[in-house]
Amino acid sequence: MKKENTQQCSRLRLTPHFTLNEMVRSETARRNHVDNTPSLEAIHNLQMLCLKVLEPLRKEFGPIRVTSGYRSEWLNRMVGGAVQSQHLFGEAADIHIPNRKKGVEMLEFIFMTLEFDQLLFEHNLQGAEWIHVSYREEHNRGIMIPYYRGN
Repeated sequence: MKKENTQQCSRLRLTPHFTLNEMVRSETARRNHVDNTPSLEAIHNLQMLCLKVLEPLRKEFGPIRVTSGYRSEWLNRMVGGAVQSQHLFGEAADIHIPNRKKGVEMLEFIFMTLEFDQLLFEHNLQGAEWIHVSYREEHNRGIMIPYYRGN
């Protein structure tokens, strides 16, 4: 996708409460001048993720903040993402949680009511915690790992 088209699409509303810009924004990419432009297929996948997971989550808990959505291959390497990370395909999002209690409530809501591929309550060595959730249009595995150490 050409850069001009991407700039026009950055305001594209994927669903009522989520924009393409929100799902591709990355401070790491901005700081390091990394192109984080998704393919049309990745944009479609992001839209499905928003529609099937993030919108219902927002309806239940109010506004949510996506800290990582789509990642280009280069950006994924820079942040230490898995080689086959679903972020590369627009199928995954990391969600900020205000506190552990709210994070557990969100995790349980997703697990009990929504279709998903992977659901992880992640944390790193610095003590940060977030929810990683992925969705595929077909063959969602419904894998949940309640306390997973990420990067």
